[in-house]
Amino acid sequence: MLKVDKNIVRLIPPLSDEDIVGLKAGDKVYINGVIYSARDSAHKRMFESIKKGEELPIDIKGAVIYYMGPSPAKPGYPIGAAGPTTSGRMDSYTPLLIEHGLKGMIGKGGRSNEVVEACKKYKAVYFGATGGAGALLSKRIKSASVVAYEDLGPEAIMKLEVEDFPVIVVNDVLGNDLYKMGVEKFRIG
Repeated sequence: MLKVDKNIVRLIPPLSDEDIVGLKAGDKVYINGVIYSARDSAHKRMFESIKKGEELPIDIKGAVIYYMGPSPAKPGYPIGAAGPTTSGRMDSYTPLLIEHGLKGMIGKGGRSNEVVEACKKYKAVYFGATGGAGALLSKRIKSASVVAYEDLGPEAIMKLEVEDFPVIVVNDVLGNDLYKMGVEKFRIG
């Protein structure tokens, strides 16, 4: 982890426990390097592979997974619009992936108590990306290639090379939740 200034943190996966414990809900983060995209169907397959004792198609130790299924790329571009999808759809699979080394997830919306507890226990973090900004976020993806489950089409696992990919810490290792903190901050009465 490299602090740029008091307002921005830059991270380069794979992430370590030390990277994760330094993050707090509300921190602004730029991610550089390799992250992976995966959605519901890919998560289900990885979950089932772990349960069967099979090797995963990607090394999730220290990895960051972006919950995203891109639109088709225009000629000359590595990827189409690449906005986040609702994270809750992955919640039934996520604690096991975190237990097996996943350190970061990017999506939109809140997470279940089970995911938050797994983040605390195994030192992982959930980042939020801005929904509706898929075209802008795609400009931060420098290359994209399918690396597993090609038969899933846009839900296949993709390896993404990102540069200054903007996210914010929603859930940290202390169990803090930025969404709940925001509601409390502006509660009337």
